[in-house]
Amino acid sequence: FDRVGRIGVCMEDRMDQEGAWIEQALRGDRSAFGQLVQAYERPVYNLSYRMLGDPAEAEDAAQETFVRAYTKLATYQPGRKFVNWLLSIASHHCIDRLRRRTRAPQLSLDGPLPPQWTTSSAPRPEQVLSARQEREQVRRVLDTLPADYRAAVVLRYWYDLSYQEIADAMDTTESAIKSRLHRARRMMAGQLEAA
Repeated sequence: FDRVGRIGVCMEDRMDQEGAWIEQALRGDRSAFGQLVQAYERPVYNLSYRMLGDPAEAEDAAQETFVRAYTKLATYQPGRKFVNWLLSIASHHCIDRLRRRTRAPQLSLDGPLPPQWTTSSAPRPEQVLSARQEREQVRRVLDTLPADYRAAVVLRYWYDLSYQEIADAMDTTESAIKSRLHRARRMMAGQLEAA
């Protein structure tokens, strides 16, 4: 096999394994569902964090996503990508949380640690500070978007889902997603220019 062939085989093996875990979990095997959690906890947490902006709240949302996925596993349609189904549950849950918030969104400064300063190729402190400030500015602008717009932006630009996949995840049409993304980009650009 060439490298591409090996990757294709690995993806098929993973999908076969995923299907087996789903079948076993449907029969009540909690350890099989645990394998699904282990395989997808990072993308679910990352989506939750990007939408909610708080590590602790994102952790809670990710846990709730898996609880909901477990209780609704019988509704999963095998023709759909399992990860997209999970991200759909997570995005809906995060939208609900955002709608329930009564206080202004809090910006978390807890993020990845700066790179090691011991290597010569490491960015200089002022470069790290500038990049962090840019990320914080984008985060603040993202936090001002309506929840549906924020979910569409995160699913499109952080998870690279197609318009149709986002529409499926958010129970709407592809044209509605395109419209939300267009409006979200305009809103974000206006706020970034004003800043």
